Amino acid sequence: MGRKAEVQRVALERLMGPEMMGTAEKDVHFTDPKKMDLGPCPKSHLPRYKEMYDAAVERGETFPQIVADFQRNIHMFVGDIDRKIGSNKRRLEQTPEEMERFNAMMRDINEVQEAITAATNEMESLGEQGRVEESLKELEKVEALKAERADKEKELQTLQENSGASGHQKLRVCDICGAYLSILDSDRRLADHFSGKMHVGYQRLRDLLVDIQRQQRSPGVPDGSSNAARDRRRSRSPPTGRLS
Repeated sequence: MGRKAEVQRVALERLMGPEMMGTAEKDVHFTDPKKMDLGPCPKSHLPRYKEMYDAAVERGETFPQIVADFQRNIHMFVGDIDRKIGSNKRRLEQTPEEMERFNAMMRDINEVQEAITAATNEMESLGEQGRVEESLKELEKVEALKAERADKEKELQTLQENSGASGHQKLRVCDICGAYLSILDSDRRLADHFSGKMHVGYQRLRDLLVDIQRQQRSPGVPDGSSNAARDRRRSRSPPTGRLS
């Protein structure tokens, strides 16, 4: 690649972003301090002890207590996000009464807006005719109507925040990570979500639970140590995908 082409590539990357140019880092890392960062693991050990543990597991040794602690920690994180998912879904459940109230409030706001438009036109017409006092009265009417509209819009916002709004916002809740998704989102936007750190992280936790439970049910492997170790090794090789 010539220098001119390289300069153009760098300029395009700065303008459009490395993701669009296909030069972004493909690995998903979970160590940068962003949302849901828990800081350093309180149960971390020296690398030497970790290597000794992995070697022992490879030899077939089992560690029921370690696996049980590992499983409890995962259950805690998955339980927390499941409660959030339930809460988010309840927020999107709108009763028929709420729908009717929402529609009625929208009609009221539209009527007030029409009154504001009519009063504004009348005020301007009176002003052009030199009827100043009458024009000022219409101005007061317009200001009062605007205040009424602001109150109704605030009430409508409160209704939307405290009840479901799926019929208007077209939202659904991700069953893996609890994020709100719009059914109007493009395929690219949805792909960004499903390859994002939050979604990928919670998917891994759920997969770990399923794998450990399956391994525990398998004959001859009572505690799932081998499977847990394999998953920990796999977690050190994150999948490709764009960060959300």
